[in-house]
Amino acid sequence: MKVAVIGGGVSGLSTAFYLKRGGVNVTVFERERRAGGKMKTVYEDGYIIETGPNGFLDGKPYTLNLVKALGIEEKLYRSSDKARKRFIYTDGRLVRIPENPIAFLASYLLSWKGKLRLIGEFLVPPRKDNSDESLSEFAKRRIGEEALEKLLDPMVAGIFAGDPDRMSLKAAFPAIYRLEKEYGGLIRGLIAKMKEAKKSGKRTSGPAGPGGVLTSFVGGVSDLIGALERELQNSLKTGVKVLSLEETTSGWKVFYSDGEKNYEEAFDAIVLSTPSYVSAELLKSVDPEISSLLSQIEYSPISVVAFGFEKKGLGHDLDGFGFLVPRKEKRKILGVLWDSSVFPNRAPEGKVLVRVMIGGARQPELALLPEEELVKIALKELKRIMKIRHYPEKIKIFKHEKGIPHYTVGHADRVERIFQLTKRHRGLYFCNNAYTGVGVNDCTKSAEETAKEILSG
Repeated sequence: MKVAVIGGGVSGLSTAFYLKRGGVNVTVFERERRAGGKMKTVYEDGYIIETGPNGFLDGKPYTLNLVKALGIEEKLYRSSDKARKRFIYTDGRLVRIPENPIAFLASYLLSWKGKLRLIGEFLVPPRKDNSDESLSEFAKRRIGEEALEKLLDPMVAGIFAGDPDRMSLKAAFPAIYRLEKEYGGLIRGLIAKMKEAKKSGKRTSGPAGPGGVLTSFVGGVSDLIGALERELQNSLKTGVKVLSLEETTSGWKVFYSDGEKNYEEAFDAIVLSTPSYVSAELLKSVDPEISSLLSQIEYSPISVVAFGFEKKGLGHDLDGFGFLVPRKEKRKILGVLWDSSVFPNRAPEGKVLVRVMIGGARQPELALLPEEELVKIALKELKRIMKIRHYPEKIKIFKHEKGIPHYTVGHADRVERIFQLTKRHRGLYFCNNAYTGVGVNDCTKSAEETAKEILSG
């Protein structure tokens, strides 16, 4: 069997790895000169800087399965205990997010009115309508306006760089959606899951599904990408642009350019691991209906501004994971990650590394500003929020014009329709973070499942 995987991000590379291990003749086509997509690590002057995601939660098995299959367990790097301390910037100060009910009651994050409204979720009747609703609609209905502003809104910004007024509950947080459907509410569902876990002897981590410890790699996420590249070797074509696809009676033809020369090659199956807007263009002449649905999936622009500072006299102890900013604060950043506190080897001795997130669906125009403007915004916000007055010794900027898929209301139904229509094309598969989850674990899960489906015939 001969399979083409188009797109060399973590989804495509992982799919190709599983297929090759299963005996398939696989070829990966990647437009950029390097594979990995937005998962890239920059090494400069002793700093280890991620351009995108910095790891995955080990509470789900999918990325760990891949790591074990690659034989790189020794490169795993668990975050420090400081990673459990997460903050919200609210009312002009950083407030720690409570980790348990007792800490929640003592926290200044919500007012007593907001806390009582959140606890009162237990008495809110379940929604009978099965239609999709936005995260804001769900939050106002079940946990109240204040919890939406100070808890859900910044969480959505941190995960999706998204807008809760437009994001789909069902698509973005399916585990929370199912809790209400199955148990009648979040608190009821949490209690029920704790009882189930106690009976089975398993641990549960809360209503949002499996948690776990944030885990990366000693040399950053590029350790994972590098291991996949080594396994694929000659199966990976980089710097190659796929021009078009053609469905044939026996499979597919891929038309691509490598340098100034054009080529065509026949395959039994195609895995599209490109962003949905790229897949839409490739399928425009093959299936206009699928192409149209793919083009409707939105992306949020985001820029990452990384700073390396001298630790001495910094003005902040960076004791934690970092902080997120609710939109009601009207600041120009989404949040800040204290990378060298989470993973201590990310900065040289006596230095610290922080990354500032700008833009998202909340303020898309800011993400696309010139680099010097992004630096000014980031430094001004750090000075105001964290009292940092040092000028950085290291500055790196990573702009992602179409950064993170934005699962708007109706996304789950749209994706279901795409997958239904795909059945009329033999040997066509989708595997990318545009469909059922944006995290690293979501990508490796999709890769594992896609490869199994192909190998099973």
